[in-house]
Amino acid sequence: MNPLSPEILDSLDSSTTDYATAVTLPPEFYTSEEFLAFEKEAVFAHDWLCVGRASRIPEPGDFFTIDLVDEPLIVRRRKDGGIAAFSSVCQHRAMTVAEGSGNCNTFKCPYHHWIYGGDGRLLGAPAMERTTGFDKAEWGLPNLAVETWQGFIFVNFDLDAAPLAPTMARIEPLIANWELGDTVLAAEPFVLEDMPWNWKVMFENFNDGYHANKLHQIIQDFCPSEMAEFPVPWDDSSNVIFRTNGFTHIDGGFNATHKAILPLFPNLDETDRMHAIFALAPPTLCFGFAPDQAFYFLVKPKTASTIDVEIGYMVHREALDHPMFEHLLAQSDAGVQVFVAQDQDATMRVQKGLASRFAARGRYSWQEESHIQFNRWLVQRYRNHVTESDS
Repeated sequence: MNPLSPEILDSLDSSTTDYATAVTLPPEFYTSEEFLAFEKEAVFAHDWLCVGRASRIPEPGDFFTIDLVDEPLIVRRRKDGGIAAFSSVCQHRAMTVAEGSGNCNTFKCPYHHWIYGGDGRLLGAPAMERTTGFDKAEWGLPNLAVETWQGFIFVNFDLDAAPLAPTMARIEPLIANWELGDTVLAAEPFVLEDMPWNWKVMFENFNDGYHANKLHQIIQDFCPSEMAEFPVPWDDSSNVIFRTNGFTHIDGGFNATHKAILPLFPNLDETDRMHAIFALAPPTLCFGFAPDQAFYFLVKPKTASTIDVEIGYMVHREALDHPMFEHLLAQSDAGVQVFVAQDQDATMRVQKGLASRFAARGRYSWQEESHIQFNRWLVQRYRNHVTESDS
């Protein structure tokens, strides 16, 4: 399926120049179910998809399930400490073999009791001995490629995909002092379900320096739009898009006090303590850093205009030892919820506007350089898929 006419495909050049001349992507890219179906193949079928933190499955046999672009998946810790990911769809009659999370060595399909090993191999299939040419070795649960980066688990439907880690290297020096791979969750992540906007609207809003102290006036005045900075030049081989946003004072915090509330990460230098970092690892992960916490948004598209979002906060493991940690976390979260509510209202209204006949391919401010980089990341995938489909 290719919803991109030659004219539309050619017009995408105008979304990938620089901020001074570029225009936004066509509005229908955010509203069309046909276009989302195209993206599932052009983007989600071949890129690294974050599915959560590795700390969610600390022990051998621990697993969780996740639905990602209509694919039910199992993610499990192996005996050797590695992580496996495979389809949850029974290869007999397509029933899912697992739901939720837990710890086990095998998965039994509730429908006809086919039994799969912890790596997806088919171990048992009752009453199949009369089926001609049936070989259990050929009927395991399809596996995905798996890679961990900084404590995040990524999977890829494309078993021949190039490794993820080299494509994330650009941001690593900037975030090194947070030691992200060793952070712990401050609390259980929470999930916002059926949020009424497109997945790309979510990514654009998360990394939008332009609205920082406009939509978030007063509560984000300590981290103003004019202090946004963008690493250049863009590298087409990169899978991470990021910016920094300076503070007007050291140890800024996204709450009513404008100061960090939770214990600071102990190894930060003064530069680290004078800015926040906002990053995208599309198409499923948004993440960021402040002096007292790191945070992530795991984005799961459901339709062209709805997503689920899992939100988690991460802190240095010693922060949990603070005798008032839970109270400090509650204060910090109260500030974050102000941002969440304001962003929800804005993104919902953006999605509504994108469906209008009057929606334009707008122009960019210099404070939106991240959007140009995101466009470049997207458009090269759109073009590659069209080329491969035509060949």
